[in-house]
Amino acid sequence: MIEPAFAAYFWGFLLLYGTVMYAMSPHARTASSFFRGTDEAGRQTSGWALTCSIFISWIFAKSVTNAANLGAAYGIVGGLAYATYWLSIPFAGLVIYRLRTRHGATGLVPFLIARYGRLAALSFTLAILIRLYNEVWSNTAVVGAYYGKPGEFTFIGAALLFTAATLFYSLKGGLRSSIITDVIQSVLFVAVLGAVLFLVLPQHGTTQLLSVGEFRLSAGVDLLLVALLQVLSYPFHDPVLTDRGFITEEKTMLRAMIVAGVLGFICIFAFSLVGVHARLEGLPAGDNMPGAVAYAFGILPYLMMTGIMVIAAGSTLDSTFASISKSIGQEVPLLAGREPGANAIRVGVWTMIAFAVLGNIPMIAGTDILKATTVSGTMVMGLAPIFLLAPLVKHSPLSFHLAFWPGIALGVMLAGGGIPPSWAIGSGKYALLLGVNLYGLVICFAGFLLPVLWQRFSNPRE
Repeated sequence: MIEPAFAAYFWGFLLLYGTVMYAMSPHARTASSFFRGTDEAGRQTSGWALTCSIFISWIFAKSVTNAANLGAAYGIVGGLAYATYWLSIPFAGLVIYRLRTRHGATGLVPFLIARYGRLAALSFTLAILIRLYNEVWSNTAVVGAYYGKPGEFTFIGAALLFTAATLFYSLKGGLRSSIITDVIQSVLFVAVLGAVLFLVLPQHGTTQLLSVGEFRLSAGVDLLLVALLQVLSYPFHDPVLTDRGFITEEKTMLRAMIVAGVLGFICIFAFSLVGVHARLEGLPAGDNMPGAVAYAFGILPYLMMTGIMVIAAGSTLDSTFASISKSIGQEVPLLAGREPGANAIRVGVWTMIAFAVLGNIPMIAGTDILKATTVSGTMVMGLAPIFLLAPLVKHSPLSFHLAFWPGIALGVMLAGGGIPPSWAIGSGKYALLLGVNLYGLVICFAGFLLPVLWQRFSNPRE
């Protein structure tokens, strides 16, 4: 979108960002600090820091872009649809609170091992690793789009430089580093977002912006319904969120997730108004409406928008690296029946480096960033009954697999074009996605309950 020479100037911003974040990042010397975010004295993260961390970690760069794109396509209906995903945060908080207080859960993987067996926990771990892999390329691609077009040297170069800068400070402190930098990134994001909205909102007025869009199934309401359905399962395959559900006292965690979810909903909906503005201005539709709007205002707003994307992407990417390292360094040994070894941090560090390299392959090849949300959210719909109905079973591996794998199969079929058109609900762009999620949830819940009902009827005295 910008000339290579000018893009080189913007690269200086990336280097400055990485340098500042590295300087502000604490050095994690213990496994507790690296994987659980405690300070050097072993104290838990404070409630306000946890709130900031959850809030900004879920303001993905791709989410900010998708919100504006959907605002341009469907008006405020598109913004509401995408913002609805942020209801996942308080919903996850409530579920995790119950798992911790009533069932003594110390993490989702240990809980799954105890309730559904090691094979179930392994299946879940593979799903979240795919999710984390997608988080790498989908965020670096958004940053790259502000420096050039997909496939161009400036696009790939900026995305890789951003990856390296984020990896550099993530290796220093793991989750502790992620949480500390999240606080800084939260303040910067809100300040720059406010400045961008100050430029956009007066152009048409809030009333006019909020009047754009129609509440019809084919005009974005189908995606709104998809989001409401996916809230039931979507948060549980995102360790960036769920890892933070086990690092502080239960009530502190719950308050943080409720506040972060509300703030995230407001910010995402507000940013969708940038897309609504583009629609009113008649700007051509595209995959990067925030960039198009900012570029129309001039170089300074474009730099500010670039700053928003780098901050949002950085906060998510460093959290992704922290979650990847925890999954491989601490949770994979549990799947093999072993406790994490003394080299867990070293394993986590090398895992970060591997995902930073391999995770950028789809970015270089080019793909649709919205698919990283909608398709992956469909594939894990089976997690809804697995966590919501867990109190109904003491140990039932079959319940897990009859709920989990139908969701995976339907998600794969949807991505590959194997779902029949008769499954569609309505005639909108997301009609088939809505049908798959609604009917799929029914199938997954039924699959989970079948072994439970069989056991109850076979052993009526239990």
